[in-house]
Amino acid sequence: MTSRPPTAPKSSADRLRALRNILAIETANGFADKAVSGGLDGFLRTLLHDADADPAIRWLAEHGMLSVGYGELDAGLRERWARETERLLATSAEAPARPAPRRAPRTAAHPPPPTPTPTPALDAPVLRLKSVTRTHVSKLAKMGVETVRDLVFLFPNRHLDYSQRRTVAQVRPGEDQTIVVSLWEARQVQMGRGGRLRATEAVVGDETGNLRVIWFGQPWLAQTLLRAMAKASKSGKGNAQLVLSGRVVVFNGRTQMESPEWEPLDDPDAADLVHTGRLVPVYPSTEGLPARTIRRIVREALETASVDGSLRIEDTLPDGLRERLGLIGLAEAVAQAHYPDSVETKETARVRLAFDELLVLQLAVAAKRGAGRQKAAGIPLPPMPEPVRAFLGSLPFALTKGQETALAEAMDDIATAERPMSRLLQGDVGAGKTVVALALLLTAVAAGHQGALMAPTEVLAEQHFLNLRLMLAGLEKPPDEPSDGAGWFSVRLPGHPSPITIALLTGSTRAAARRELRQRIADGELDILVGTHALIQQEVELPNLALAVVDEQHRFGVLQRAALRDKGGDGEKGGEGDRRDPHLLLMSATPIPRTLALTLYGDLDISTIPELPAGRKEIQTRFVPSARAEDAERFLVDQAKAGRQSFVVCPLIDESEAVLARAATVEYDRLRETTLAGLAVGLLHGRLPLAEKQAVMDRFRSGELDVLVTTPVIEVGIDVPNATVMLIEGADRFGLAQLHQLRGRVGRGEHQSYCLLLSEAVSEEARERLDVLVGTNDGFAIAEADLRLRGPGDFFGTRQSGLPSLRMATLDDRDLLAAARDEARTLLAADPGLSAHPQLAEAVAHYATAVTDDVA
Repeated sequence: MTSRPPTAPKSSADRLRALRNILAIETANGFADKAVSGGLDGFLRTLLHDADADPAIRWLAEHGMLSVGYGELDAGLRERWARETERLLATSAEAPARPAPRRAPRTAAHPPPPTPTPTPALDAPVLRLKSVTRTHVSKLAKMGVETVRDLVFLFPNRHLDYSQRRTVAQVRPGEDQTIVVSLWEARQVQMGRGGRLRATEAVVGDETGNLRVIWFGQPWLAQTLLRAMAKASKSGKGNAQLVLSGRVVVFNGRTQMESPEWEPLDDPDAADLVHTGRLVPVYPSTEGLPARTIRRIVREALETASVDGSLRIEDTLPDGLRERLGLIGLAEAVAQAHYPDSVETKETARVRLAFDELLVLQLAVAAKRGAGRQKAAGIPLPPMPEPVRAFLGSLPFALTKGQETALAEAMDDIATAERPMSRLLQGDVGAGKTVVALALLLTAVAAGHQGALMAPTEVLAEQHFLNLRLMLAGLEKPPDEPSDGAGWFSVRLPGHPSPITIALLTGSTRAAARRELRQRIADGELDILVGTHALIQQEVELPNLALAVVDEQHRFGVLQRAALRDKGGDGEKGGEGDRRDPHLLLMSATPIPRTLALTLYGDLDISTIPELPAGRKEIQTRFVPSARAEDAERFLVDQAKAGRQSFVVCPLIDESEAVLARAATVEYDRLRETTLAGLAVGLLHGRLPLAEKQAVMDRFRSGELDVLVTTPVIEVGIDVPNATVMLIEGADRFGLAQLHQLRGRVGRGEHQSYCLLLSEAVSEEARERLDVLVGTNDGFAIAEADLRLRGPGDFFGTRQSGLPSLRMATLDDRDLLAAARDEARTLLAADPGLSAHPQLAEAVAHYATAVTDDVA
């Protein structure tokens, strides 16, 4: 697909995002100059015109990358230009600042001597470091880094192995390698038609031969290298020595090294290299703060925290514990985690740091359990009352064995008054968790109480409301049933004396409807309330609440879940002044790997629905490159002719100049006029009113529509057995868990179903995610892979998830986890308050505010 011609995006951030997307499309299309209608040069001229608007754009302009004449270059030079432009964008934060205006000289006869800068302490702000500018401060803050200590404990994601030193004669194309060479020549060169692409070219060599080195877009580097040559000659040392690390390529039959990392070297055996010649750390990064800059900043932090070459960090673990488990000291582990002497020492360091993380986590969970030992009593609810049996009998399907087991476990919990239920219900997409939740909510209503279901977004809350309405469709409706689109509906439960009412409350609920809902609550006419965070606002009262259900529980914070639970229980006393709390059911379609579940939730009861309803076939998932997009669309036509229906999911509602991704409104118009002409096509997105959403979905469910073009609004709660194709545009823009959720909207009937992942430009990381989805339909396997790829914090998508940051521990550290659990018990048994271990106590206090307290 070609983008619309660029009217330049309005902000500099939009300009840079658009440029990066264009580079990705050009790369995917073989540098055919098709990413921008009319050619890329027009867009580059627009950027050049506004070069002063952004330092990164100015950086590209100063290196001649915006006036290169892209259309006149051959494919090979276009590829080099694209690669160098990406590299310059990554290093734009290192652009030298423009000189400040010259000031008049001081008139004092003797200017004051410079004040020595004191060495910053570990808890000093990062700005105290010489390599940190004010621009860096805000970017580091986005990474959670504010102090020198934060930098010391900012561990690399991985290391580049530049430890393999070779001679020039030994270099091999396509491999990471390091050479120590003499610098023979350095000069600035111009490449491409008209010489618009500027670069630095050098000739280096050792006793085995010479090698050409080229740094594209860095003409200024030639002067730096020439100065190094002059300095070496003046000092009598002979030729300047360089360490180069990178990949060698063969271009036009000539072997050369392109844009390598480099460092000057006085001693070939020096051990203090930072960017080359060793296992080089690659740190987490953020836009405008490239890895090389972060590496330099962290290196200074480590040097600042060291005395006589050793880090001055007090160990958090008792000596006896470390010796018993064979763990190295903390200072050594931190140093080796950043700059390991070998792959073996890197792993030794990781094990020590991973144990620290798991031990603190176990201590924090234990602290939460201890705080929750004085539990409130629960509200006893008679299990499986007649109205619930009638509801289950009205369903057009039978419960699976997993659903029956989960429901029985929860019914046992709510029948007791000893403590309120705290249960996590997890299951794959389409496993039927909502049916179990609704049966429990109806159990509360049958006993004369209220229920609530809270979802993290308005879209999900609306889908749950519509889904509950659909699941209760087999029951009789009272005569005063409101029209479609109202924020409430009623049904009659056999065996219940009066109709029950279910309502929807979100932040978008209009004031008049909100007042009506509050009145219904006050009159005792509202039985189940579905909503978002609006449920926990002070004005919303549910005094008779007996059961709270929280969907996608990991996307809520501890305090938000507690606030929902606090809505009820005031009128229920279990004795003299003893509070009775509502039961709590947490639901998640993002399965939590067992290692983490056991670690985080401790005493929280967990129910898992392991299987999907009977008769469902495994969904066939395929990656479809952009060149075959039309074939995928014609497949939708074939399915429609066979009587089947399809979804087309787009990342955006409306087209954006800043984001090169297909939009639902645009695709809806295009598909109806081209490939899908003759089919009944509908449009659904989050900005439609509830009544219109409901009408569109009803048309799709009834088979009136062949294809539904939509945004991820259909991520949950949609059950159309006749839908057999999920075509996802811009699949690389979605997370793995969300893709799995979307895929779960098909494969719900007896027919073979398909998920087609379309993408125009896929990074290596995105392709790895998509390959996981292509390879398995198992939600638990996908969760494990997602956790490995993204880490625990990103896996759940929010800091409020209750998961602390596990940066060094992995899913394979089961033995380490068991050891941490045992040591935590031993420590707390001997020192319950950790008064003899202040460093551990401080770490536990920090984590304890984040770890989920639903174990209590």
